[in-house]
Amino acid sequence: MRLSLLLLLLLLPGPPPTPGMEDAAFPHLGESSQPPPRACPLRCSCPRADTVDCNGLDLQVFPDNITRAAQHLSLQNNQLQELPYNELSRLSSLRTLNLHNNLISSEGLPDEAFESLTQLQHIYVAHNKLSVAPQFLPRSLRVADLAANQVTEIFPLTFGEKPALRSVYLHNNQLSNAGLPPDAFHGSEAVVILSLSSNRLSYLPPSLPPSLERLHLQNNLISKVPRGALSRQTHLRELYLQHNQLTDSGLDATTFSKLHHLEYLDLSHNRLASVPAGLPRTLAVLHLGRNRIRRVEAARLRGARGLRYLLLQHNQLGATGLPAGALRPLRGLHTLHLYGNGLDRVPLALPRRLRALVLPHNHVTTLGARDLAGTPGLAELNLAYNRLVSARVHRRAFRPLRALRSLDLAGNLLTRLPGGLPGGLHTLRLQRNQLRALEPEPLAGLDQLRELSLAHNRLRVGDIGPGTWHELQALQVLDLSHNELSFVPPDLPEALEELHLQGNRIGHVGPEAFLGTPRLRALFLRANRLHMTSIAPDAFLGLLHLSVVDTAGNPEQVLVRLPPTTPRQPRAGSPR
Repeated sequence: MRLSLLLLLLLLPGPPPTPGMEDAAFPHLGESSQPPPRACPLRCSCPRADTVDCNGLDLQVFPDNITRAAQHLSLQNNQLQELPYNELSRLSSLRTLNLHNNLISSEGLPDEAFESLTQLQHIYVAHNKLSVAPQFLPRSLRVADLAANQVTEIFPLTFGEKPALRSVYLHNNQLSNAGLPPDAFHGSEAVVILSLSSNRLSYLPPSLPPSLERLHLQNNLISKVPRGALSRQTHLRELYLQHNQLTDSGLDATTFSKLHHLEYLDLSHNRLASVPAGLPRTLAVLHLGRNRIRRVEAARLRGARGLRYLLLQHNQLGATGLPAGALRPLRGLHTLHLYGNGLDRVPLALPRRLRALVLPHNHVTTLGARDLAGTPGLAELNLAYNRLVSARVHRRAFRPLRALRSLDLAGNLLTRLPGGLPGGLHTLRLQRNQLRALEPEPLAGLDQLRELSLAHNRLRVGDIGPGTWHELQALQVLDLSHNELSFVPPDLPEALEELHLQGNRIGHVGPEAFLGTPRLRALFLRANRLHMTSIAPDAFLGLLHLSVVDTAGNPEQVLVRLPPTTPRQPRAGSPR
């Protein structure tokens, strides 16, 4: 009888039956073909049987109807204030619990909240309102993130006795040394990352995990590293101690000597007056910027023979703080930063293999013929914003630097281009000097130069000698902005793609202005003296790649006519 009724329904005219109607009418017919729907909390999503995602729903109450089979529960970006023990204790299969960015306080987190979560591996409670850490977290834990709370205290079993624990994040809290028990990590011998930055620690905590590879302690109040505090951390590779209150008396010769795998050490923004002693030979990067260092002694660097990057910017070295040969032990040094130290000359006897020398904002006035001869491998030299004058730059000063690719002489007092520039240069920066003339000779042979900046000088078109650009066959970017040019300079390099002429006195652009630059893509003419018809109708004829023409800031809106083959895109200062 039932089968006859079903056949009759299927044969009747009209819309087909609703999917599942047969099962609704006859439950026993559909039991084996369709599984029952999975339970999922209202408004949440459950993309898999073991995953519940309630992210960003402005929830104020812990959701009910979470399946006991859930292994991954996401509740971040809500407004939860508490975790009910009865609801949480049901979820014994949880492996990941994400509570990031809620309003959970310590009062809303019962001490026994995590006791039944014996399989929990990842817990994220960052950006909440915890004042103390949970007293107990599961032994199975691998990652714990309690950053950006108001935590003042952790307990022995918060992170202790966790043999699988790998990463702990406690930065941006209010922890003092009194809030860290001496056995905070007892029994957790696998922790490789510990972040305690931006707290209120006054000395480096003792009894840190010996397995550590990365330790963040920046932005604290640390004035001392107690003797032996780092003696067990022999696997440490990265140590961040910047923005503290360390002085020479807060360190000793053994502080770093046992760190046989240390590669990165940041001590910048402290109060050190000298380079620390006992640096390990594995060290590759040493950041000592913004301290009070007055002198660098070779003896302090002798142990760090593997150093590749030494950053000493914004110290107080002055004219005598870096004596000849002080850096000689660092035979493999690649980069030396000496920004803002009051140096009056390029340091002598630098490591021969040095590749980058960064010396801006010092008081260097002179470059002799042999000052750079000891570093023939330099690829980058930055002498910007010193006090160099043309008369004191020897014509052979740069000649030994055959590997030089980038030279920055911006912000000096040069009145002419230096001679003897290496033919392999790719970038030459001479902006903000006092250049009044350009001649072909200093630029001769620079057939690999790609970028030349001459902005903010005193150049006029009549002072640019014939043939000045002739050998710059690879030049792609030329910046002549903020000079005294009255029209577009002639005979520009054919390879040019970007031309900056803003802030000059240009009042007319003729039809022949860009005949020799067919690859031009961007042209900047803003803040000149152009009027509506100042640009000849066929000035851009043949510039098939031109995509930017900036003529804003002129006395009148400039009419820009582009050839039909050029892509029609809105351009600043051109009609739309």
